[in-house]
Amino acid sequence: MAQNNNGKKAKPSRRFSFGGFGVPILAVVVGLLLGGLMVAVSDPVVLRSLSPNPWRVASGDTVNPDTDIDLNMALTIHANDLTVGDYVAFKRGTGFVLREVVPTIADIVDSDTQIDLERAKRRAPTLDSGNAAIVLSFGDRPLFTFQAAGRAVFKAYRALFIGSIGDPSKISAGWAEYRATGDSQSFRDAMRPISESLVTSIPYIFAGLSVALGFRAGLFNIGAEGQIFMGATLATYVGYTFTNLPAILHLPLAILAGMVGGAIWGIIPGWLKARTGAHELINTIMMNYIAFRIVSWLLRGPMQRPGAGKPVSPVIAESAYLPQFFGAPVRLHAGLVLAVLVAVFVWWLLFKTTIGFELRTVGANPNAAKYSGMNVARNIIIAMGISGGLAGLAGANEVLGLNHFLAEAFSPGYGFDSIALALLGKSHPVGVVLAALLFGTLRSGATSMQSLAQVPIDIITMIQALVIVFIAAPEIIRWIFRLRATGEEEKTVFTRGWGS
Repeated sequence: MAQNNNGKKAKPSRRFSFGGFGVPILAVVVGLLLGGLMVAVSDPVVLRSLSPNPWRVASGDTVNPDTDIDLNMALTIHANDLTVGDYVAFKRGTGFVLREVVPTIADIVDSDTQIDLERAKRRAPTLDSGNAAIVLSFGDRPLFTFQAAGRAVFKAYRALFIGSIGDPSKISAGWAEYRATGDSQSFRDAMRPISESLVTSIPYIFAGLSVALGFRAGLFNIGAEGQIFMGATLATYVGYTFTNLPAILHLPLAILAGMVGGAIWGIIPGWLKARTGAHELINTIMMNYIAFRIVSWLLRGPMQRPGAGKPVSPVIAESAYLPQFFGAPVRLHAGLVLAVLVAVFVWWLLFKTTIGFELRTVGANPNAAKYSGMNVARNIIIAMGISGGLAGLAGANEVLGLNHFLAEAFSPGYGFDSIALALLGKSHPVGVVLAALLFGTLRSGATSMQSLAQVPIDIITMIQALVIVFIAAPEIIRWIFRLRATGEEEKTVFTRGWGS
């Protein structure tokens, strides 16, 4: 055992690797914990519990605008605290209607003076102002604040789970109905959340693989978003132009067109890097803006749908649609199978072929690769071309599998999020797929979290940002959990800087 400077045995730090994914896993855990903290500190019940003057909720006209609000406003603001089924103390006369929130029916000790919230809601409008009000009694403030915070976090993440995975009770009931009657509609309705998470993850997989392959080759491909746009543009053009082809030819041709569109947009900065030394980071960023403007011009000119009052392309032919697995409302399509197959292909290419070995060698040490006889310039162009082609597949997927036409803002930033995916997945195809599923789940469940738990949708973006910060600075995670770096984690992703 190692000894410290004082001759004492040093306490060993813990090792948590999981094949090099230990730090990313812990980064996600810490990100979710901090996200829960942000949910708690932004909850109005928690904030009001810290106030010296808790709200009183008056029926009719408010008694004191500084401390009283009407019942409807209370139910809106305190949705996490007041719900149908909660029980409350009720008092007639000159006192207040609701003295305290009683969580269960077992806590009702006097049925003559205590009623449930639903009855109180019906009776409150008939009570006179000043004689009826709800007082949110916080009791023991620290304990209530802790309980309210826990409740807010639980409801937020429960809504996130239901919105991204589904309600287990509804899934079970839907499956039972399908087994009993043969009607699958209820089951498909219950499975829609998880299908939407998978649908959202598909372009993330393609785009994440694109950036990860560039990282493996030591290249900063920040142009995945522009490559997505160009891939979608060519796939759309082939989709609505060749209308007489059978699906067995039309669909593969449209997919290939999307891949070629992205590849061309990746080869350009790759060639500039290989031949002139121009840094691909700047070039790919600039290529993004060029792609955005080209698509905008096309949708207002040559590719605009006839008679459309907005910049959208014609609808592609059905022969170019990616097949859907289930009926409405489930939108899951064959793009998921394609994404998994492409991930397997990228793994095989990187780790089982000579081309992949050369790409990884150039990324690890271009000088050593050059002295060993490898063509560094050619490998840079190849890497950027393949990377762009993978991003182009993400754009083709959105057009052929979901939208069936091209619009200006069809991508919500898949190309930029893919940088985080590649980092979170340690630039490994398996890690990228898992990271894409995580991001797809978070994005899909964010809307549900906002609607069901009144939590701002930006919380999800903040959680993603926190995960990225901890991935970019793994020493923070190692310090928190007292971990020592493994040999793989000690390696840097990039070995070349601005002067390379």
